[in-house]
Amino acid sequence: MNDTNALHVEGLTKSYGAGEPVLRGLELAVPAGALAALLGPSGCGKTTMLRIVAGFLRADAGTVRLGDRLLTGPGVHLTPERRRIGIMPQEGALFPHLSVARNVAFGLIGVDRAERRRITAEMLELVGLADYGDRMPHELSGGQQQRVALARALAPRPQLVLLDEPFNALDSALRAGLRADVRAALRATGATAVLVTHDQQEALSTADLVAVVRDGQVAQCATPQDLYRYPADPWIAGFVGDAVLLPGTVAGDGSALTALGAVPLAAPPNGLRAGTVLLRPEQLRLTDADSEGAVRGTVTDVSYFGHDAMVTVAVEGHEIPVGIRIVGPLPCRPGEKTGVRIEGEASLHP
Repeated sequence: MNDTNALHVEGLTKSYGAGEPVLRGLELAVPAGALAALLGPSGCGKTTMLRIVAGFLRADAGTVRLGDRLLTGPGVHLTPERRRIGIMPQEGALFPHLSVARNVAFGLIGVDRAERRRITAEMLELVGLADYGDRMPHELSGGQQQRVALARALAPRPQLVLLDEPFNALDSALRAGLRADVRAALRATGATAVLVTHDQQEALSTADLVAVVRDGQVAQCATPQDLYRYPADPWIAGFVGDAVLLPGTVAGDGSALTALGAVPLAAPPNGLRAGTVLLRPEQLRLTDADSEGAVRGTVTDVSYFGHDAMVTVAVEGHEIPVGIRIVGPLPCRPGEKTGVRIEGEASLHP
């Protein structure tokens, strides 16, 4: 993979007027050819970072490098057209008066007519719209418009593609398929990409790396699996998925004692004698109320989703009900007594 496509953001700071900084020394490294998701709540700074990387905003401080090229830095601000960055915005933003083919070819500056036709045809085939070149944007569905927007972003062979919540306007049935197609097209071209999203499922299922942005900084950046399994703190744990948080104390054998019983820790407690124990709902199992090693509880709610269900249980000795993810037939109903047992390891946080 060509290292000139790697993105490095260091110390990025940005304020609007006299207000509080939106970005507070944000750091991000995306390897060449990788797709990174910027995940965070509204107002955390992820869109501001994207606009600075694209060249639409000037940073107050910090640097943006694409390979060995400095795009943003002290006394340096390359204009957007000089950055070799493609943009896939929300809702496509296609030119309504241009055909699909002319939309895709729009950024092919200085390319002769025959080569422009070839690249346009190649990009439309890549996104599954090979026969749509003569159509107008208003003749396309929302998903098809987003595919054209991706083809337009990829046509000039950019080093980096920025995707600004591109699936927001689509219904859930279309999102999963389009996400997979976007990922495949990016891999086919070898472009590095950054996806801005507030959708945890989208980030975890699409990206190679997920950077959780909180208060203008990257709170944690990891693979989707590591982020979900080893979140840096309880807030991140709850933001990227359902979490079961329990007060716990460290036993002599290094396990943690909780209201659900003892649980092995995935990492040494590092001097902690007590803290918050983190589990995922799928690590809890329902058993008979009198099963050995299980704690007793009462089912208070059942939420069925088809592929799985969330069973809420009020556990004796614990104030807050816990959620238990169940796959398969529902074994209980609200009001019934049950037992709860932990499987696997937990993490301990201050």
